[in-house]
Amino acid sequence: MNLKDYIRSIKDYPKKGILFRDITTLIKNEKAFNKCIDEIVDRTKKFKFDKIAAIESRGFVFASAVSYLLKKPFILLRKQNKLPAETHSVEFELEYGKATMEIHKDAIEENDSVLLIDDLIATGGTAEAAAKLIEISKGKVAGFIFVINLFDLGGNNNLVKKGHKVENLIEFPGH
Repeated sequence: MNLKDYIRSIKDYPKKGILFRDITTLIKNEKAFNKCIDEIVDRTKKFKFDKIAAIESRGFVFASAVSYLLKKPFILLRKQNKLPAETHSVEFELEYGKATMEIHKDAIEENDSVLLIDDLIATGGTAEAAAKLIEISKGKVAGFIFVINLFDLGGNNNLVKKGHKVENLIEFPGH
């Protein structure tokens, strides 16, 4: 089973010139979703980590299943004003604007090693913001696992250049 076959591509979404890689077709197929989770779990063996974090919202789908299977704590990285307790915040650039991501201040203990899981990496702005939140929280970034890498948009390479360990299950061009 090739996971790539379960990703739908949608032209000009969310705006003209963007080729959106839709994971809903993968997660609605139980065999493809199970294979995807199994592959992520297998890739986690390359990392030493205490906790798993995921980026809102599609990263939650994959990371929560992995967290459950590995019996590791799960941390939510959310959009601004979505977490109820005291937070750390980081503002970052997106392809189509700016955003702010937050983490609860008590989510990570000093020197916790955190593995970040997300559905897709494009330019890497969101992933870099997630890494900053982990570091602001006095944790260490163990690495990243992405279901999809849009290889020609450079995000994966930027993370590697900054010394991060990165794993990807599927690769597509970004355009």
